[in-house]
Amino acid sequence: MTRTALVSAAAVALLAGCATPPPPASAPPPAASASPTKLGLEDAAPDPMRWTYGSGEAAAASIQAWRAMADFAIAQAGRKPARSVPMGLPEVAGGVGSPTCAGKPPAVVLDVDETVILNRGYEYWLARGNANSDRAFEQWANQGVSVVAPVPGAVTGIRRLREAGIAVIYNTNRPSSAAQGTIRALEAAGVGSAVHLQDLFLSGDDALGGNKDGRRATIAARYCVVALGGDNLGDFANVLNDAGQTVQARREKSARGELAQLWGNGWFLIPNAAYGAWQKGTIADVFPPDARWEPDAPATMTGVN
Repeated sequence: MTRTALVSAAAVALLAGCATPPPPASAPPPAASASPTKLGLEDAAPDPMRWTYGSGEAAAASIQAWRAMADFAIAQAGRKPARSVPMGLPEVAGGVGSPTCAGKPPAVVLDVDETVILNRGYEYWLARGNANSDRAFEQWANQGVSVVAPVPGAVTGIRRLREAGIAVIYNTNRPSSAAQGTIRALEAAGVGSAVHLQDLFLSGDDALGGNKDGRRATIAARYCVVALGGDNLGDFANVLNDAGQTVQARREKSARGELAQLWGNGWFLIPNAAYGAWQKGTIADVFPPDARWEPDAPATMTGVN
């Protein structure tokens, strides 16, 4: 998902100003702290950042996802499928569906931020209590090349894909003004280079802005897309990030029926707990009535694990 990701006001408060910006044209900007608290290096990092950028568990999960995606894509390309994997669900305007593969070379379409590269430098700056903004992120995207790192598993996964003759195409909501900075970041992360509008597509490259479906259609017209990889549901179909749906409806939509069959079977989610369009919901939203429980005598349970 793009580094300018959705953050609710509640999430901003929870992370003490350490959340990240929203995706273009998909949600209102996050609430900004009037006077963000500046944190020192010895202060505790927010738990989502600890997990995504500091934990062995996140590294293991990323490697696992990348290995599964490369295995699937290589096998699928060898079968010469008749149609691309579903993407940009067709029941909404701009949806792509599963275009024909006739005569097209195979490709895997990937998000960039927290899918291929880790924006650890920008996250460090936010973790210190600085306010996020589109302007700050654009500067990071153009100038932060020295402190990016590859997502664990990405370098090996992309090398395997290319060795198998599968094109690697990037579809990111980074702004088009950061094209050259993004290319330098990919090179610095060790995954090779890219060419804007050939194998790198950014927000602003079509009329749909932050909606990736338009760019997916452009890519699918040129390639047989055998797999999609991303860290957010919008990296697979824009409708899954519809701002009007409830927290539970979004979860159910991605976990039931035909969509549930795509995870690990053409769609591959790279773990990112630091930010994303999932960052919304009250306690009531996350825990509906059928999920609520309390002990009979809470006062007597103090200190009991």
